[in-house]
Formats: sequence, structure tokens, C-alpha cells
Amino acid sequence: MSAPPKSDVPVITPNDLAEADGFVFGFPTRFGMMSAQFKAFLDATGGLWRTQQLAGKPAGIFYSTGSQGGGQETTALTAITQLVHHGMIFVPIGYTFGAGMFEMEQVKGGSPYGAGTYAGDGSRLPSELEFAQAFHQGKYIAGITKKLKAAA
Repeated sequence: MSAPPKSDVPVITPNDLAEADGFVFGFPTRFGMMSAQFKAFLDATGGLWRTQQLAGKPAGIFYSTGSQGGGQETTALTAITQLVHHGMIFVPIGYTFGAGMFEMEQVKGGSPYGAGTYAGDGSRLPSELEFAQAFHQGKYIAGITKKLKAAA
């Protein structure tokens, strides 16, 4: 809530979501839930909910926490409620990332719910493994989105 504006990053409105075939939402965690800023964005989708314009669209999530005990899985679980009320299809990555899901030699965020990273105090960048998991998630959800669109 005190981050400086990022003028080079495109900004969408909640109504822009209706144009998408699928979603991968990402947000930082605050006390085991999505940040207030992203919750406010989703709260502004009431018109889309009323008309069910997002129903049937696949959606995944990824997240960042400040520590290993920062609530990566609880963030995912509490975010799913937003998707469900819209009738979206939650697409977890499960264990489709393979051996990367079982990595124990390095710090790695993420879970079967979605890709993740540990930001610490904000100075830690995602590791190569975390980037690979996020790339896998995007490709995985894009493939499912394409199949659903072709079947429609």
C-alpha cells in the first residue's frame, strides 16, 4: 500500500477480465491471505459476478511470501473462494512440475496449488527453480485454456 507506482506496467480494470480466455493471478501474501490491494481488485468484479462473465474460465494462482511460514498454501486456499464465486475453474499445478516439486537442497516456494517464491524482506529474487516452476505453471494453464476454448 506504500509501493511506488510502476508507470511502465500496464494496468487493467476488473471489467477487462471478461475479455480473457483464462487467468493466472499472482499476488503477495499478507497474513496468510492475498494482499488487500488484490482483494480490492477482485471485490470490484461484482458486475462480472452478477452476469457470470467469468464462469467456466480456467484460473490459476501464484504467490509470494515473506518467509517459509508465511502462508503460501493458506493464501491459495483463501484465494480459491474468489474463483469459486465467479464459477471459474481452479487449475492447480498438482505435481506436474515433476522432480522440481520435491527439491530439498535449496529454498523453493510454491506448492501443488501454484508457483511461489519467498521474498524475505523484499531483497530476495526468485531462484531459477522458482522461475522454472512459474514458467511451467503458465504453460500448463495455457494448454488447459486452449483445450477448453477449442471444446466450446
